[in-house]
Amino acid sequence: MTTTPGAPPAPDHLAAAQDFVLDAVGITRVVPVVVVDGPDDGVAVTRALVAGGLPVAEITFRTAGARDAVAAVADQLPDVLVGAGTVVNVRQVDDAVAAGARFLVSPGLSRAVVERAHEHGIPIVPGVATPTDVIAALDLGLDVVKLFPAGVLGGVAAVKALAAPFPGVRFVPTGGISAASAPDYLAQPSVLAVGGSWMVDKALVAAGDWDEITRRTAEAVALAQPTGGDR
Repeated sequence: MTTTPGAPPAPDHLAAAQDFVLDAVGITRVVPVVVVDGPDDGVAVTRALVAGGLPVAEITFRTAGARDAVAAVADQLPDVLVGAGTVVNVRQVDDAVAAGARFLVSPGLSRAVVERAHEHGIPIVPGVATPTDVIAALDLGLDVVKLFPAGVLGGVAAVKALAAPFPGVRFVPTGGISAASAPDYLAQPSVLAVGGSWMVDKALVAAGDWDEITRRTAEAVALAQPTGGDR
């Protein structure tokens, strides 16, 4: 994690955790956005992701069973980098950390949420949509942000527009990204990874079609591999 000029330095333990998570995300380059109702589906989906070569999962706090799902994955699949997504308040930060989440993702930028994550020493990737949001993130010592909702904001063109005045910031575009559009985002030097749910579509989860999730995951892993140059 780089230090932003004018921002308070991150504690050593937070910097180490952030570096570990970002290194892992930078290797996989795809972060599955998982919506499940409870621990059984959470573990089953994550096992399918691992079988497809993707040992990372962002389980969103959109359902009542999300916390239990995170806890089950953290307990049963300790080698998986499990995070909590759609974290929008301090209570959810506390719940996610208690459940064993190793990183947090938020759809927007809340100073209270970011500062609570820092208190726990857990990395957080907040959502941004404007240059003002990016500056606010920099003021909080962050240099990796989630561009959300990427598709609505202009897609790859939005990434390029925001990256130009903020060369030290890396983006994780999420929202409206598919297997077809992901490579265009990943070709941008400022993009660390993309977030998406196409490989863990809710219909597949509801049907228990773990084989199809694994197949789509393997395809996502393949399309995310560097094709030349520095990437």
